[in-house]
Amino acid sequence: MYLTSFIHRECLFQMTGRWFCNRLFPEDGLHLTQSLICDGYVLGETLESATRLLLGLIYDFPFSMKRICFKGALREMLCADERGNTERVKELIRLYREEPDFYYKDAPINGVACLDSKGRLHGIYRVKRPRRIAEKANRYVANWIFKIVQGKAREMADQRAQRSGISLKYLFTSETEMVREFIEAEQAIAGMFRQGQIDLDKMAMTINDVGGVKIIADENRLSKLEERLADHPFIKVIGTEAYQGNFQAKSFILEMPWNREHVCHSFGASRAWERYRHRGFSKEVLQKGIEPFLDAAEPTLRFELILSTFSAMVESEMGISIHEERIMAQRENKTYKGYIPMNVEFLIEYLLAVGLSPTTHIERLPIKLWGRYLPDTISHHIRQLYRLPTQETL
Repeated sequence: MYLTSFIHRECLFQMTGRWFCNRLFPEDGLHLTQSLICDGYVLGETLESATRLLLGLIYDFPFSMKRICFKGALREMLCADERGNTERVKELIRLYREEPDFYYKDAPINGVACLDSKGRLHGIYRVKRPRRIAEKANRYVANWIFKIVQGKAREMADQRAQRSGISLKYLFTSETEMVREFIEAEQAIAGMFRQGQIDLDKMAMTINDVGGVKIIADENRLSKLEERLADHPFIKVIGTEAYQGNFQAKSFILEMPWNREHVCHSFGASRAWERYRHRGFSKEVLQKGIEPFLDAAEPTLRFELILSTFSAMVESEMGISIHEERIMAQRENKTYKGYIPMNVEFLIEYLLAVGLSPTTHIERLPIKLWGRYLPDTISHHIRQLYRLPTQETL
């Protein structure tokens, strides 16, 4: 898990690799808490600065920021917008108004809307929730491990072919035999994790969109913004992708520096430390500022930028490309659904929960990649981190 939106991404990547091999250091919980306080705050401040900068490239009026915690609030903003004057947009808004509960209105979001003086939505920035990060890590690790397992299974088949004195392409393999070899290959990979004999592929584990910004404008302004991004002195375009079909938008992965002086000043001046008082640190420690947490921080971070028209935005929130159903499709359409990727998801969710909870020290890791667990298991251990009752007997 290499999260490029975080400034301590290298430290987190190394820790993740150790945890996958069940190697816990005594100070891991404390370091996780420090990193997530620091990285979350830096990311939020940088996304706000980036959003204001990007909007300023195509608009000449100020914007107000409004925090949103549920998708229903975002969809209400779209419904109230005067730009919804096409027949398709009117129809989608009408359908939403008739049955808002059908549109996942209580789905949580950690976001901030950027509004003009008339309350019209021109941008939004958000930080992925821990569960979504864990799910994405599951998919990325699944794809990586699937290729390794396939390679191992192919080696086993090749060995059978050699013993039979024939070429692999002429080897007949029954479905039962293929399943057996695949299971044995998966167990071999699990054994490599258990022995600490496997190195994570950083490129395969890279997640660039923990932080995200969406700009909503007409086609002309979006084209203008894209042109200005190409030679902007502070923003580097790392990659781009155009989405067609049901979901239509253009996506960029951007890299930019974060402002250390601004972050350190605002952490105290805005009393931002108050929101982290439940993370296991005393008020006195937090009031000293964020500077002690900035050791080994990277000077830049990455985030996703999506450019969308208003009608495409409405379609993605209330139409055929509704965001929540795309998420559920991603969950279902996995190439490989073995127990190792599921354990990765559990372990990443637990790792992030440690950094977000009042607990700064843990005795052991509750998930091993070579074991098998139910979702109830990880729920039990996360409840322990938050010091909540874990026995739910009737």
